[in-house]
Amino acid sequence: MLIWVPFLIWILHFMDLINGQYFSRHPRHRRSLVVSRLCHAGCLTCSALNGCLSCKPRLFFHLKHDGMRERGTCLLSCPRGHYGTRSPHVNTCTKCREDCVSCFNRNFCTHCHQGHYLYRGRCENSCPEGLTPNTALRECNDCLVGCEVCVTRNTCTSCRAGLYLLHGQCHHTCPGGFEPDGQLMECISQVHCKVGEWGDWSLCFRRGRDYRNFVEVRRREVLRHPTLYGDPCPKVKEWRKCVIKRRLSPGILVIKVKCLTYFSFHTSCIVLSLSTGRSNGKGIRPTEH
Repeated sequence: MLIWVPFLIWILHFMDLINGQYFSRHPRHRRSLVVSRLCHAGCLTCSALNGCLSCKPRLFFHLKHDGMRERGTCLLSCPRGHYGTRSPHVNTCTKCREDCVSCFNRNFCTHCHQGHYLYRGRCENSCPEGLTPNTALRECNDCLVGCEVCVTRNTCTSCRAGLYLLHGQCHHTCPGGFEPDGQLMECISQVHCKVGEWGDWSLCFRRGRDYRNFVEVRRREVLRHPTLYGDPCPKVKEWRKCVIKRRLSPGILVIKVKCLTYFSFHTSCIVLSLSTGRSNGKGIRPTEH
């Protein structure tokens, strides 16, 4: 390569000389000859037809495609897809292998095209056994034991069957404070139930068909539902027995009463026998406490 580049530059110089003679013989092309003497920044010598022919010290000579033509340019560093080679005579940019996006030299790739994975400086179609292809970085990763896919050796993104992922690591069982999620195959934070304060007791009412069974109820709200292995919720509804006292109309002494129907939280009763006084026909109603 080092022998080929000076030879190429000599050819470009020769072509420039021929073009210069042609321009000198044809006055209408004298302007092109003047332009050829105005080199771009970084060029040591140049021509209008072929661009830079040689570069200033420490710069890299790079042949840039311009349609069907190649023009020389002088750069501080080689463009993507090329690597730089320095020598006492000339510093050159050389194209990487076809499967490399970028490379350190021709035999050592640093980044691969899509569909290829970097392994020991080469771009492979698939990774060797025991290594995992990383589609994001396009490289073969040596994952930890139990890891199916990893970004780096110590950062797993997917575990092998039967293992659960937590913070980039694979576990047979989830540590304390976490529980397994069988669908995601991950260890998730364990959540315990949380309930609010008890509400007020309800009015006393009959429970069931037995008119002697009167109860009142109170409830509390579930503020946070538990996960599968979290502490379950305590009871959120409780009952207790209650007594309904009956109020009599003035002048009436009740010997025996029979309760016929019930509406809402009250009982409607009819007096069957009295010792003294008279009934007002409305019966009696219980009161709550």
